[in-house]
Amino acid sequence: MGFLFCERYISIKVYHDLSLSHKSFFYIRLLRASYLTQFSSKMQPFLYENMSFLIRRLLAFSFLGILARGELGLGAVVGQQDEFRSGLDLAVKYAKALDCKRIHLMAGRVPAGQDKASVTKKMECTFIENLKYAADILSKEGILGLVEPINNRITDPNYFLNTPHQAVQILQKVDRPNMKLQLDVFHWQIMDGNLTQNINTYFPLIGHVQIAQVPGRNEPDSPGEVNYSYIFNLLEELGYQGYIGCEYAPKGNTVDGLGWLKTYWNSRGQP
Repeated sequence: MGFLFCERYISIKVYHDLSLSHKSFFYIRLLRASYLTQFSSKMQPFLYENMSFLIRRLLAFSFLGILARGELGLGAVVGQQDEFRSGLDLAVKYAKALDCKRIHLMAGRVPAGQDKASVTKKMECTFIENLKYAADILSKEGILGLVEPINNRITDPNYFLNTPHQAVQILQKVDRPNMKLQLDVFHWQIMDGNLTQNINTYFPLIGHVQIAQVPGRNEPDSPGEVNYSYIFNLLEELGYQGYIGCEYAPKGNTVDGLGWLKTYWNSRGQP
């Protein structure tokens, strides 16, 4: 959950009513990233084992690294290849236990005190090497690997992977069919705008979608730059069949802020 439902415990029934009971492609993110990144030392009966109908198909994350050291993923971090691989192995175990078919392989941050331009080549080479390794591991399990550009203007000034263009160039060099692009509309809009052309151009590579309004990262129908009714229609017209993750911070109560979702369902004849 991380973003949604932080104000109180939500019952399994409410989760079900908000997601799988409706034939839309939206999905409420149920787990904080830490459940799937700061792993427990042993596999044990999962807290949400009775919620497998909800957890399946959710996006998992590779190991984030040591947060206290300022790390946020290790994919492109030079000298951390062994840690990346061990974290990937554990991510795969959890993904298999949850029948999760997507893992976000986080690039990580430019090391503190270093200029990005001076380390870009080495970090890109490291990322490509790690993604090729991950692709081979994930292909054996039928899992997609995802890379996500995260904006460095508002969210994280030190994150290595920032624009869809940079991500696509890396994916083209990796050249593996199970490595895909994660479209987070929030980040794409902040870094480049031009959403219609970018989504059309990169659609064949898109493996997962996340949404939030810009610039506040709140509900998609809150005041902001993005016309989400248009974006949803565009994705449907292009034939997007995956889920859409709701990675935004509600302005108030999560359920009260889901009016946009009801509006979408109603527009599709789903009361």
